[in-house]
Amino acid sequence: MLDSLVQWDQAATLWLNQLGTPFWDPFWSFISAVKVWFPAYLLFVVFAFWRLGWKKGLVVLLSLILTVVLTDQLSVLVKNSVMRLRPCYTPWMLEHGIRLPLGADGGQYGFFSSHASNTFGFAVVSYLSLKGNDSAHDYRIYGICVFVWAALVSFSRVMVAAHFLGDVLVGTLFGILMGFAVVYAVRWIQSKLLPTN
Repeated sequence: MLDSLVQWDQAATLWLNQLGTPFWDPFWSFISAVKVWFPAYLLFVVFAFWRLGWKKGLVVLLSLILTVVLTDQLSVLVKNSVMRLRPCYTPWMLEHGIRLPLGADGGQYGFFSSHASNTFGFAVVSYLSLKGNDSAHDYRIYGICVFVWAALVSFSRVMVAAHFLGDVLVGTLFGILMGFAVVYAVRWIQSKLLPTN
């Protein structure tokens, strides 16, 4: 069963990766780069403080930091425990022509994707924090945009051969669950510490 799942994952990843072209490689490489998104993170934090006020904005900021630290460090812990090679280091993938726009990317191990868990964790916490703290707006457009962004960043990891599709799917699920866990933990803490009237 596990062998069949691994084979399916390899085949699906190879098929998706080989849909890439030299024309699109710079786009996927750009989307995949972590540092290019720092200005967007800063812009969101400024927006949250402006829209929610400094107290709620600070809670949102701390929630985001906690989420990203948890998703990132736990994904690294799992990577070093499972020790599944990234596609760019897997002999079968290299033999069957996987495209490597970035060359060998990151450490040797890739299960599960930190990019996927971090971005989807950020998306869940940022969207639910805005929606839960500002009833005057529904933030639907922001929600669509941030989840599309998270999906593109996650998918880019397949296109640059840094992760198998399974790495990305597990990372996505983990990020979503961790995001919800942080949001509801923060709400529970606030309900216990803050007066209701």
